[in-house]
Amino acid sequence: MTQHRTTAEWQALSREHLLAPFSDYKQLGAKGARIVTRADGVYLWDSEGHKILDAMAGLWCVNVGYGRRELADAAHRQMLELPYYNLFFQTAHPPAIELANAIAEIAPEGMSHVFFTGSGSEANDTVLRLVRHYWAIKGQPSKKVIIGRINGYHGSTVAGASLGGMQAMHEQGDLPIPGIEHIAQPYWFGEGGALDPQAFGEWAANELEKKILEVGEENVAAFIAEPIQGAGGVIIPPESYWPRVRQILAKYAILFVVDEVICGFGRTGEWFGSQYYGLEPDLMPIAKGLTSGYIPMGGVIVRDEVAQTLAEGGEFYHGYTYSGHPVAAAVALENIRILREEKIVERVKQETAPYLQRRWQELADHPLVGEARGLGMLGALELVKDKQTRARFEGQGVGMRCREHCFGNGLIMRAVGDTMIVSPPLVITPAQIDDMLLLVRKCLDATAAEVLV
Repeated sequence: MTQHRTTAEWQALSREHLLAPFSDYKQLGAKGARIVTRADGVYLWDSEGHKILDAMAGLWCVNVGYGRRELADAAHRQMLELPYYNLFFQTAHPPAIELANAIAEIAPEGMSHVFFTGSGSEANDTVLRLVRHYWAIKGQPSKKVIIGRINGYHGSTVAGASLGGMQAMHEQGDLPIPGIEHIAQPYWFGEGGALDPQAFGEWAANELEKKILEVGEENVAAFIAEPIQGAGGVIIPPESYWPRVRQILAKYAILFVVDEVICGFGRTGEWFGSQYYGLEPDLMPIAKGLTSGYIPMGGVIVRDEVAQTLAEGGEFYHGYTYSGHPVAAAVALENIRILREEKIVERVKQETAPYLQRRWQELADHPLVGEARGLGMLGALELVKDKQTRARFEGQGVGMRCREHCFGNGLIMRAVGDTMIVSPPLVITPAQIDDMLLLVRKCLDATAAEVLV
């Protein structure tokens, strides 16, 4: 059990012992971490007693909100009955089997098999292993190259970071590993130039075919992409993008991997982003909303034809100690039950997402905002110096300055460069959306007072 300490004591212990993810340790040590102590619904409280509206649902994951006792009870019951066993050595257990069945019921048609992992990063490591194994079984071992997108995000393991297209991550550790290629992202606001969005969307999609032909279809194993790029800045492709990608994929024998780690389990108003966009993936990495973040778990949903091929290939030398962990599986089952019985996904589609998007568009009139975009329970604001030219505040760290105002005003809103993004819990109410929008505008005003002089 944790002990009662002052904020300064927690910060000192953190400084001395805790290596945090994605952190500048010198900067964090000098500033001191914010110590979050409890949560309920869409709110957090820190060690100083400040109430904070979590507009990021943790890390895109707390879909059913904080404080759901049903999930804690499910974990408790499972821990008493079977706290752990593995899926190795021709063994299985009911929680993993039942969860695979429950996922198959909500997944796109023809996708009824699941390989479980401990996280989304592990899921994408599995993707790399699985697609290369698949083509080897098919007698085409040269098909090894996986095409991803610049500024895509697929985790921070060696394979996950390689599949993703984050330059800063690649510069640490000689990434990407061999056999990974990247193409342009469909980011019209940042990279579309003089093209209209639809023309730019088609151009970005055509970069996939260009890369397939450059590498050679006989060498390409798969294309991996997020329905909506999350960590890249809630990049929503122009309407022309995915239909053109589907046309291209229909021409070539490569697997289509749709990374649903963020979009899965209701964030777009459909169970999966693939369903929202009418995509037909062969593999879907999942995590985050699978357990609403209450316990680590991930997986890969596999199209039946791919699973049948795997069944013909002998042993697949891949897996994790915690694949299908029974406690995690029990929590995920209960989480899916809550999403289904409380009709949370339907409510997002019919009520809260449309309301959020109407209110979010109101922010486009702010002098700092060059674009307010969103879809489902996702939103982004592009902070600019000039609305007409889309020119940025170069070198001023405007996004991070805005984030600091958010921290000071009881709001978690994330900065990706000078793009501010939100991804609130799916259970947020219209009244709470109103509160969130008031806080967002307050923080934009405070930022504008600093930079628009």
